[in-house]
Amino acid sequence: MTEDLSPAERYQASRIRAAERATALGPFREMYEFDLDPYQIEACKALEAGKGVLVAAPTGSGKTIVGEFAVHLALAQGRKCFYTTPIKALSNQKFADLVKRYGADKVGLLTGDNSVNADAPVVVMTTEVLRNMLYAGSQALNGLGHVVMDEVHYLSDRFRGAVWEEVIIHLPESVTLVSLSATVSNAEEFGDWLDTVRGDTQVIVSEHRPVPLWQHVLAGRRMYDLFEEESDHGGRGSGRREVNPDLVRLARMEIQRGYNPRERRRGKMVREADRERERRERSRIWTPSRAEVIDRLDAEGLLPAITFIFSRAGCEAAVQQCLHAGLRLNDEDKRRLVREIVEQRTASIPTEDLHVLGYYEWLEGLERGIAAHHAGMLPTFKEVVEELFVRGLVKAVFATETLALGINMPARSVVLEKLVKWNGEQHADITPGEYTQLTGRAGRRGIDVEGHAVVLWQRGMDPGALAGLAGTRTYPLRSSFRPSYNMAVNLVHQFGRHRSRELLETSFAQFQADRSVVGISRQVQKNEEGLEGYREGMTCHLGDFEEYARLRRDLKDRETDLAKQGASQRRAAAAASLEKLKPGDVIHVPTGKFAGLALVLDPGLPAGRTNGHGHRGLEYHDGPRPLVLTAERQVKRLASIDFPVPVEALERMRVPKSFNPRSPQSRRDLASALRTKAGHIVPDRHRRDRSAAADDREIARLRAELRAHPCHGCDEREDHARWAERYHRLQRDTQQLERRIEGRTNTIARTFDRIVALLTELDYLRGSEVTEHGKRLARLYGELDLLASECLRARVWEGLNPAELAACVSALVYEARQADDAVAPKLPSGPAKTAMGEMVRIWGRLDALEEDFKIRQAEGVGQREPDLGFAWAVYMWASGRTLDEVLREAEMPAGDFVRWCKQVIDVLGQVAAAAPREGSSVGRNARKAVDEVLRGVVAYSSVG
Repeated sequence: MTEDLSPAERYQASRIRAAERATALGPFREMYEFDLDPYQIEACKALEAGKGVLVAAPTGSGKTIVGEFAVHLALAQGRKCFYTTPIKALSNQKFADLVKRYGADKVGLLTGDNSVNADAPVVVMTTEVLRNMLYAGSQALNGLGHVVMDEVHYLSDRFRGAVWEEVIIHLPESVTLVSLSATVSNAEEFGDWLDTVRGDTQVIVSEHRPVPLWQHVLAGRRMYDLFEEESDHGGRGSGRREVNPDLVRLARMEIQRGYNPRERRRGKMVREADRERERRERSRIWTPSRAEVIDRLDAEGLLPAITFIFSRAGCEAAVQQCLHAGLRLNDEDKRRLVREIVEQRTASIPTEDLHVLGYYEWLEGLERGIAAHHAGMLPTFKEVVEELFVRGLVKAVFATETLALGINMPARSVVLEKLVKWNGEQHADITPGEYTQLTGRAGRRGIDVEGHAVVLWQRGMDPGALAGLAGTRTYPLRSSFRPSYNMAVNLVHQFGRHRSRELLETSFAQFQADRSVVGISRQVQKNEEGLEGYREGMTCHLGDFEEYARLRRDLKDRETDLAKQGASQRRAAAAASLEKLKPGDVIHVPTGKFAGLALVLDPGLPAGRTNGHGHRGLEYHDGPRPLVLTAERQVKRLASIDFPVPVEALERMRVPKSFNPRSPQSRRDLASALRTKAGHIVPDRHRRDRSAAADDREIARLRAELRAHPCHGCDEREDHARWAERYHRLQRDTQQLERRIEGRTNTIARTFDRIVALLTELDYLRGSEVTEHGKRLARLYGELDLLASECLRARVWEGLNPAELAACVSALVYEARQADDAVAPKLPSGPAKTAMGEMVRIWGRLDALEEDFKIRQAEGVGQREPDLGFAWAVYMWASGRTLDEVLREAEMPAGDFVRWCKQVIDVLGQVAAAAPREGSSVGRNARKAVDEVLRGVVAYSSVG
């Protein structure tokens, strides 16, 4: 290549190389076997220039290299770098990667329940740990130069997203922020906000996938391309992509599958050959089994593959189905290697626990190259699956969508069984953003030439809708930031109340709300210009026409109100008259399609209401609906609309018991008797009452003021009135827009004000002073921070032993996956049960207080009810019972049990730090409870 350059060009190139070697980026690039992508180089150069960066790029495109450059840069400058991730598994993985590169002495790990080399210059941590360090004013922040926020799009998460914004807002100005995000459609908006709160921030967006992605649909034995062959399979080009017509034809054929009208018309004349051909065509449309899918991918050379199944039980069932089908993806040498690795990684697990954990079934799947991966698994088991998958020893993984959240586990292919998942409330279609996140795992950089996303054919599938999912790149970042009680006391303690309010107004949530107001504000400005024009149009030389127009409006409104009242009274009188009707009453229907003479067969009173006896059941809203026989022999159910005026019985006649409303003869005979009995009666015309407006003093006053007003005598009065009416309508619309603006501006600050008011009521704050109670609350993080603080304040947990305290604390963290109100949870007896009852009572008091201060859980603020569903399980475990006993009684997967135990340990640590030092046993027992819960399967479950 250099031979083609002129001497001057070669000299220039050598100058560029020499200049690059003098920068931090040059040596960093040499650490990798492949060259960096243009977007990675651009981001690294911006970092070296001292700018913050926001990098938005597809999953698997290597954006973490920018984060690793921040680590490199911090070490080169003799400063610290914190690398934050949203989940512990990702922290563990990144910790291992950085230790491999920089050595164990330079890299530390901090998660909620683990600390490794915390004073190292590079520390990997979960985002919550950094947030807590910022509020505590930790000494570890000294010398901090860079913070990497991996998976920063997590700030959309409605449960934990606020933590990301807290960190971004509160980091010292001297810290350079590196934000790494999945592809989002509003990266520029997010970048603008970062620029506002963090200073100079460069936004780098890359839509390019280093490994092209092909989209397929697997139906029966055939793999169809989702898009036509000449179109852009990767889904990243600008050309318009057409859905594969074979798929469209397949969908149409499936619709016709059950019933073909042409066959019915042709009857027996349909040729057997035609039917046979249609049967052959339709036999191509079926959903292959899980084992068949893996077998097919293996035959096509598309393994390793991750199959996303939105159910833990489904993942486990898929592994069993593949084993029963006899699938073997590993040869004997690989089987032996798998067994060696597994036995080495699980050596610390007691033999008696292995059977409880389903170890042997799990090992059999691994030896065959097949595994599940979901949150219900033991963390150690999940880590082994990840390691074996990356090493190519597990080739088929059945996973829930949690695997898509950042863990470095790319595959050649990704399979989606369905495009619908349970979101906690209902079965909903997956979004384009979720589809992109899941399929982004397909294609391993440096290994695969292309990645493959395979969707299994399902009955009723719409290829056009699937193409929309695959082709849409709308994944907007939406803030979920809301102030909390803990946040409020920490902010007030550090910055005072006024400055805290200002800080919260800099949140991304408020930034987005303010941006949404811009368009409305522009419309308000246009309306105000229009109002000025209308005001000129209604100007009258005789007087104030705006005042005159207001009198006219008041008069019209009063007349309308009285008319409505009159109509309402007439309806009520009509309904009351209908309630008095009895079977056999002859009435005159005053209006409607069936106006005229009619015989009441059934008064049509709702169930639970009878003539003359008032209510016997619930209120009803439509009034009586009498069933009548008209003089024209029709049996009809009438409604209140047919009776605008009261009705009364003109005559009475007997309805024969033998009368059958379905019989034409019965109707004819009874209608004839009706005409004979009452055909000669002329109903009294209902005289309308005198209008209420005629005697209304307010109307008389307004009319007098109108006649006396100077503008009443203007020749152009009606022209002015038309302009005044337009002015009024536009003014009303403008006021509605202004109310919308008011509702969106300062929303975060107003919520903060309500929280501060409640905390002041409970003596956590006094103005800008944080009380001793407030300082205790500042050390308690979590969803039920205020409840935990109130329990400590009321000494609810005094006298509890460590196991009982662990049971009580579990209610602050545990939340059942599916609410089950039918069965009361089993609880420890004695003091623990009493304490939990008191906790629920305190929550009830707080809930009522939040209602008074308009703090609503529906808006993401406030204290949910404590959940006692894990109390018995953690009590048994802390009391020394075996894993087999605990899991059998708790009916809970081992992974869930370990995860909840670790969260209990985390809050127990907070309680130990917040509890009174003197005159209280809670702090001491909380530390003992940590030791008693952190044993066995919980202790050896994971690095972090």
